[in-house]
Amino acid sequence: MIRAYCSYTISLLYITVSGAPSFSIDYKNNCFQKDGKPFQYVSGSIHYSRIPHYYWKDRLLKMYMAGLNAVQIYVPWNFHEEKRGVYNFTGDRDLENFLDLANQTGLLVILRPGPYICAEWEMGGLPAWLLQKPNIVLRSADTDYLEAVSSWMAVLLPKMRRWLYTNGGNIITVQVENEYGSYYTCDYNYMRHLRTLFQFFLGDKTVLFTTDGNTDREMTCGTLEGMYATIDFGTDVNISQAFSRQRRFEPRGPLVNSEFYTGWLDHWGDQHAQVDTQKVSRMLGEMLSMGASVNMYMFEGGTNFGYWNGADHDNRFRSVVTSYDYNAPLSEAGDPTEKLLAIRDTISKFRDIPMGPMPPASPKMAYGFVTLTMVGNLSSLLDTLSPQGPVRSLYPLSFEEMKQYYGFMLYRTKLPRDLPEDTPLISPLNGVHDRAYVSVCGVFQGLLERDTTLVMNLTGKQGDQVDVLVENMGRVNFGSKINDFKGLLSNLILGKDVLTDWQIYRLDIDGAIASGWPQSGQRRSSPNPVRGPSDGPVFYQGTLPPNGLAWDTFLRLNEWTKGQVWINGVNLGRYWPKRGPQQTLYVPGPLLSPTQPNNITVLELERAPPHTRVLFMDRPQLNSTAGKTSQLQTTDRQT
Repeated sequence: MIRAYCSYTISLLYITVSGAPSFSIDYKNNCFQKDGKPFQYVSGSIHYSRIPHYYWKDRLLKMYMAGLNAVQIYVPWNFHEEKRGVYNFTGDRDLENFLDLANQTGLLVILRPGPYICAEWEMGGLPAWLLQKPNIVLRSADTDYLEAVSSWMAVLLPKMRRWLYTNGGNIITVQVENEYGSYYTCDYNYMRHLRTLFQFFLGDKTVLFTTDGNTDREMTCGTLEGMYATIDFGTDVNISQAFSRQRRFEPRGPLVNSEFYTGWLDHWGDQHAQVDTQKVSRMLGEMLSMGASVNMYMFEGGTNFGYWNGADHDNRFRSVVTSYDYNAPLSEAGDPTEKLLAIRDTISKFRDIPMGPMPPASPKMAYGFVTLTMVGNLSSLLDTLSPQGPVRSLYPLSFEEMKQYYGFMLYRTKLPRDLPEDTPLISPLNGVHDRAYVSVCGVFQGLLERDTTLVMNLTGKQGDQVDVLVENMGRVNFGSKINDFKGLLSNLILGKDVLTDWQIYRLDIDGAIASGWPQSGQRRSSPNPVRGPSDGPVFYQGTLPPNGLAWDTFLRLNEWTKGQVWINGVNLGRYWPKRGPQQTLYVPGPLLSPTQPNNITVLELERAPPHTRVLFMDRPQLNSTAGKTSQLQTTDRQT
């Protein structure tokens, strides 16, 4: 068995005369050195972008009490620079506040600043505005890409320098890029450029590292001199063989598993992923006994609020669900699980863990049913949702061309001739990215879906208004297809006619709802309100009465089809109970008011149930088998 024990007879000469903090790799003794002493980290991944900031301290404390001495975090570039040159580091995006809370808790930080992170996050963390150059080669030495990366790192990395351990902070190591060996470009000039950037802004003494999957190809293309090569793998791998592969690329230094998978992600239509607790704790113990440093991915997953979920594309496009529970030791709501207790027990055999009880689960509330009323169909509300009006174009324009990167856009045209009988509407080049909801004269006719439903039928009269609402279901975050453009990317063919003369509406649904619509009284219904549920994209609204408490809860939309939910102006994410497996949306308690009515807004895209009720429960439902199922495979890709 490979061993990486670090000698404990290190000379105190390793400690600087001044007593300044130091962190380095001891190649002679195959370990990390922290302040001149051997160091082994036991870490867990947590994504500040997936957890409301008012819960950061709670989650970090639970990780510390579980016996961890470090946390590993990604920095999603697009979370901080949604629009080019406009940076946001406030509220849920206040990275330095998160680092400070981790420091106060006693946790070191393994920083993964990208620029690409994967993480099942929208476009792997890359901002969609990069695609305004249609032929850009992402994650390469492409001049336009490098210019954007360099500008971003010139903003981010100087903020991080003061948080380096050697400068009195808690960042001990910094990853360069992420699992680059799994990407097709294999561009060493790109990696050299990043290495130079990181060394310039963070100093040449900072421990830089790479992480790659457990194959020779990935380790070959993802590693580079001057950055320590680490590996990642889960419970389905032989530990000795995996670390033997790392040793071929790093003959000396600490053994490191940078992503030891405690669980796995879910796509819509999958079964809910589960990884056996005993396997996780047993393999963790084996790695720690070898002297390896281990980061568990994830320790808490959190939630893909809003439009931040990513997608995979192997044989077809598969969108990641809203919950990022990940079957992790801390649940989506930050609650300790049996897996966490087993992991804590394992860690306690190798290092002293904090005394005292584990902080409890947050209180949950079953607030009960709320009946929603219809506001109106989306097409009738464009004055509110798209006040700037349409852009006219002979042919469809993509989201990127319209500079609308997330959410929804409406494409409007007219029928070129009478269609008394069903006539096929075709997306011949699979150009609907990702789902299109089609109505004629306000009557829902059906949908087109990327890779799966490329034809539907229409009827109508010449000159009838055709509305095509296109939903971006999240950009691909892994593999060669991350250049994932959204919208109508090619013409739609109706019978023998190419549809032209489009009016294209950028929809600022989130902005309208954050401003108080529809409860504020602006245009609450369509000119011809429809009684009861209506097919197609329709808004509903209601209020959850206050009861003096603001506890976590879970929203179930039983018998609703698919859509988006906002509470008090905050976008909770997508629901799709018909496809599953996820049946509830996590509602953090601090989003709710204990004293004022809580506004609920729902955009149902296909069909609401006759009862139009939603249910607030005190527990999640993430594992329904109502949707289509697919075999869970944890070896076909990395995170």
